[in-house]
Amino acid sequence: MKHLMRRMSPDPQTLKDHKHFRVFGRLLHDPNLWHLNRRSAAGAFAVGLFMMYMPPFGQMLLAATAAIAFRVNLPISVALVFITNPVTIPPMFYFAYLIGAWALGQQVAPFELEFWGEPHNWLSIVSPLALGCLLCAIACSVLGYFSIHLLWRWHVIRHLSRRRARHQRVARGAGVAPGLNTPSSNRQI
Repeated sequence: MKHLMRRMSPDPQTLKDHKHFRVFGRLLHDPNLWHLNRRSAAGAFAVGLFMMYMPPFGQMLLAATAAIAFRVNLPISVALVFITNPVTIPPMFYFAYLIGAWALGQQVAPFELEFWGEPHNWLSIVSPLALGCLLCAIACSVLGYFSIHLLWRWHVIRHLSRRRARHQRVARGAGVAPGLNTPSSNRQI
């Protein structure tokens, strides 16, 4: 899992040289922003999934700022905001609007282009949309955080059990003295 995430994330030097990230200057040289461990990956997912429900302008900068503030993996945080794109924004934000309207007890406007294209209708949807985006952002970030923790834990347990089985097979086949067939690591999961 760690290798897959490392392979998919952009090169740190590319992000450091990006024109939008130059405002962070020396803050980008913090090694914690580039480490990939369970804490930084889960935190990065929480930050990225939270920021994907923020207004689409400046999501990358918001995600980078939060990643620096919380000292979590910067490339993952920034990459996850691209879940919102021109294809996914309408259904995601309409769902957020539905959640917000439900929470406020307001009547839901139909998903019709004519209604959403009229600027005078926008004032009636701002508060349910803002509340819905906040609720969806919190739900997605919490779900992403705990999902990554569970997936990481599952992966480590599976890796250690495979390694333990491999050591036991080697020990049985080679006639190694008792006690030497245990893995060298007592790492806690």
